[in-house]
Amino acid sequence: MLGCFDTKGEDFAYLRDLLINEGHRVYSVNVGVRGSTAFFPVDLDAERIAAAADCSLSELRSGGDRGVAVEKMGLGAAVLLKELVNTGMVAGVIGMGGGGGTHIVLKAMQTVPFGIPKVCLSTLATHDLSRQVGSSDIVLIPSVVDVAGVNSISSVTIGYAASAITGMVRWRATEAIELDSRGRIAISMFGNTTACVDACGKMLRDLGYEVIPFHANGTGGRTMESLIAGGYFDGVLDVTTTELADELCGGVCSAGPDRLGAAATAGIPQVVIPGCLDMVNFWALDSIPWHYRARQLYSWSPDVTLMRTNVEENRILGAQLADKVSMAPEDAAVVLFPLAGLSQLDAPGGVFHSPEINAALFDSVRDGLAGRTEVVETPWHINDPEFASVAVETLVGLLAKSTTHGKARKNV
Repeated sequence: MLGCFDTKGEDFAYLRDLLINEGHRVYSVNVGVRGSTAFFPVDLDAERIAAAADCSLSELRSGGDRGVAVEKMGLGAAVLLKELVNTGMVAGVIGMGGGGGTHIVLKAMQTVPFGIPKVCLSTLATHDLSRQVGSSDIVLIPSVVDVAGVNSISSVTIGYAASAITGMVRWRATEAIELDSRGRIAISMFGNTTACVDACGKMLRDLGYEVIPFHANGTGGRTMESLIAGGYFDGVLDVTTTELADELCGGVCSAGPDRLGAAATAGIPQVVIPGCLDMVNFWALDSIPWHYRARQLYSWSPDVTLMRTNVEENRILGAQLADKVSMAPEDAAVVLFPLAGLSQLDAPGGVFHSPEINAALFDSVRDGLAGRTEVVETPWHINDPEFASVAVETLVGLLAKSTTHGKARKNV
């Protein structure tokens, strides 16, 4: 249990009592710079949190800069919480806060691996906290009122939070299962590549693999990359690399500059497909930047507008994809081309179908790889069953040759 006990001691005392009444042992972590609390014992005090961020409480207090203090306490809490988790003593993490407290709590929780329950009761839970949550499996609960003393409303929301973390911890201890499979495969998908992913998933499951799909909407790509880096997968079928286009053009589905790097770094088998690199994602039409308004646009839904990438963008995207994939060990990666189209909209007769633009992408990938990584070209469209068969066969072939297959995977 972590938070600013200096200003919210009464609220945390109430939460602590609820957790203890449910049979849990509560380890309390104070991240408040003004002091501690007399309501309950503190196991990890704020001075140690500050020290873990290479400063002291007296420095933070005398500095008078709240932003610096919040950032430092968040960094220190992240370091020490990670150490606690590594001891194996942490079954779940819960915190509460307003603006500053929420930042500190979420910063610390991001270091806790997937599968360990994390709940944050926050005054900001109804705001966009995607940056603070990142790719972590943190559950946010709105506090409704400020976290500033127990009352008839806050007692209910704190009770919700306590019940949530209690239920999660108990489920994890009794119900979570490890599937008996040949290995875990990460696969990226979009509405425009669903047919391909569905077909690939069925074939892989029939072969005994567990298939875990990620929606290539920015958050999905970041989550997939972090889990690959964490050793959760034996192989990657990266069907939908569209997030690279959003990163390049400022679309709303960017997964950041590190997309497509984790599998190469981990050295696990990966098949990379330029799926949906024909498009950039924006929200409603009126949200599109003015300099793109004259481009080829398509309304995918009332609140999603797609922009067709052009020749120059595809040359850049091809070079970026080649650069990232070429970092993989020898015989650990294959780039697979669907020459008849990259997405549902890029099928013959489709609104984004443009073989000459795609040719710029394919040529750029070939030039960038220059024999360093195998490129397999197929005559099919990305959503053709034949293409899915080739994608699966290629990945299974890489898995058969891999010395890391079945060794690096971690249980969730």
